[in-house]
Amino acid sequence: MAAAIKAINAKIRSNKVLDYVCSTHFWGPASNFGIPMAAVMDTQKDPEIISGKMTGALVIYSGTFMRYALAVTPKNYLLFACHFVNFGAQLTQGYRYMNWWNWGGREAAIAAGKKFDAPAPPTPTPTAEEAKAGAVSAAVGGEKK
Repeated sequence: MAAAIKAINAKIRSNKVLDYVCSTHFWGPASNFGIPMAAVMDTQKDPEIISGKMTGALVIYSGTFMRYALAVTPKNYLLFACHFVNFGAQLTQGYRYMNWWNWGGREAAIAAGKKFDAPAPPTPTPTAEEAKAGAVSAAVGGEKK
């Protein structure tokens, strides 16, 4: 069994593309791309929900790992691209945060009549008797209560 595994590994490692796809140089950045994709999608959301501290931390994180991606041997351009996209998206979020909370964006939105979402009041759950009465009434053509 060990010989078969060694043979398969040798076959994979002899092909440059398969060797790359089976390495952490590929799967690390590929799995990490969820972070920049979420950041890009978040640029369409309300700036009210942006966390300034988290955005700052992610800018530092992405900047650090962009440098790391080029410092390792061999250079990991896929990791660099992942963190480059995240860095740009987080800088965008940081600008939106600063504009909203510090540079008058929130006040301008309020002046323009923006209504902020309030949590919906809870809907009362009907009792078993009320549910039964509503079902019977609907069955005979009456209105539900």
